Amino acid sequence: MSKQKLELTWIGKEKRPKLEPRILLEDPEKSYHARHRVTESDIFDNRLIFGDNLLALKALEHEFSGEVKCVFIDPPYNTGSAFEHYDDGLEHSIWLGLMRDRLEIIQRLLAEDGSLWITVDDNEVHYLKVLCDEIFGRKNFVANVVWQKRYSRENRVAIGDAHDHMLIYAKDKSSPRFKFNKLPLEDKQRKVYKNPNSDPKGPWRGVSLAAQGYRPNQMYTITAPNGKQHKPPTGSCWKVIESKYLELLKNDLIYFGKDGNAVPSRKQYLADIEGVVPWTWWPHEEAGHTDEAKRESQTLFGADCAFATPKPERLLFRVIQIATNSGDLVLDSFAGSGTTGAVAHKMGRRWIMVELGEHCHTHVIPRLKKLIDGEDSGGITDSENWLGGGGFRYYKLAPSLIVNDRWGNPVINPEYNAAQLAEALAKLEGFTYAPSEVQWWQHGYSSERDFIYVTTQNLSAEQLQALSDEVGSDQSLLVCCAAFHGVTAAKASERWPNLTLKKIPKMVLARCEWGHDDYSLNVANLPIAEKTEPAEEPEPAIGAAARKTKKSAATNAGQGGLFGENEE
Repeated sequence: MSKQKLELTWIGKEKRPKLEPRILLEDPEKSYHARHRVTESDIFDNRLIFGDNLLALKALEHEFSGEVKCVFIDPPYNTGSAFEHYDDGLEHSIWLGLMRDRLEIIQRLLAEDGSLWITVDDNEVHYLKVLCDEIFGRKNFVANVVWQKRYSRENRVAIGDAHDHMLIYAKDKSSPRFKFNKLPLEDKQRKVYKNPNSDPKGPWRGVSLAAQGYRPNQMYTITAPNGKQHKPPTGSCWKVIESKYLELLKNDLIYFGKDGNAVPSRKQYLADIEGVVPWTWWPHEEAGHTDEAKRESQTLFGADCAFATPKPERLLFRVIQIATNSGDLVLDSFAGSGTTGAVAHKMGRRWIMVELGEHCHTHVIPRLKKLIDGEDSGGITDSENWLGGGGFRYYKLAPSLIVNDRWGNPVINPEYNAAQLAEALAKLEGFTYAPSEVQWWQHGYSSERDFIYVTTQNLSAEQLQALSDEVGSDQSLLVCCAAFHGVTAAKASERWPNLTLKKIPKMVLARCEWGHDDYSLNVANLPIAEKTEPAEEPEPAIGAAARKTKKSAATNAGQGGLFGENEE
């Protein structure tokens, strides 16, 4: 009997896209860098990717698996609201399917000590929690942070919406490397520390010396300097054994109050506090709010062009502050107006952002240019002493590698040049594209001794023999060519054991959904469900509705690419 597990199910869950791992093409005219270094720690190799975020995540997977320290995503919340910049009205089943496909790749991109942070509202948070439990493992759930996004009441509804959720998952919470940073003390927390006795070590506060429980060797009597004797409170014992207490007393770390007779407390110095452990309540005074975010957007883009649903920089600052350190890699595959990358940039982190909407060009790029030029005065600029610097590279997804010719036959896309074809096939075969300057046949590698060579030529037996001789017996070469003649594939492996021959494009035709460029769905474009014919015998309304929903969602989920999806 197979082992059962608790999981969330939905119509079409078994449908999985066969994603094409596209290559990324840089557009130097849209890339942007500071003219000179502002600091030695300036980072120039950040990435802004324009394209479908599921395909972009797949494109990043080979190079960045296990490399990303923090992923922050702010996906459409499936509220049905008509946001200008998002298709935010997906049916529950389709929304869950889209999120599942993205989260599975994100899980693989995260470093061993990495973490995922997802902002979401009440509409989908509970479904999303169970989905994330399935993908990341319930043991890797860290917390559900409640962020107070509003500070004024909404009086037009039954209960005002004042918060969003932020689900946090670790890649591996049991890893000894996994550790979140503490938050620095706020001013109101610092004010608790005083120095009533002019202690040379600076401000301190008294911490109770008592602890709940009973331990015989921690039940001694303490005599205050002015003679008063103190025993542990009822139901408690002292936190330390007597010898440790005497050591603390000798080092002037015990305080008995101004009169020298008060209940003893242990001094905790402000200078020794590394910070405070974050908790799950993030009030707007500490993490910003939506009005603050809108003001930041208006300052950047003007009132008429402000982004509709931004997040405040202080919110992202807190996330990145907790989850990363200087130089770590931050990813946001729902970039929106670019807040994640902007904040990560100011904090000295590397970043990758993905955005499909045209606001990638109207909002994100202008914002990043102002940031790099030192002209962004909002958000966390002052607190981080940001002066500008660094840069980013702009990439777009390459077109699909395989297209149909005028007779309907699958062929290599004529838009690909030789280098792009070699890079695309290297990625499809699991090789790292790195053309050698010495060996003409080395287009990429999968190990120190295993290489790939791509050519659109028809190779003869004589050419293959010469190639085999150059490769040598201690290395292997995957040869991707249009055709080879004079020998069969079976005979080739016997004759040249260091070569593996594959034909282009036949070698990849069954791999992916070719020609599928958009994996986002707008509910407005989905087929309208057919009306259910009335049954002879009336059935419960719930059953009829469920059947109708299933039929509609099954129709929607059936949309596929050039080669479709595997059917069971």
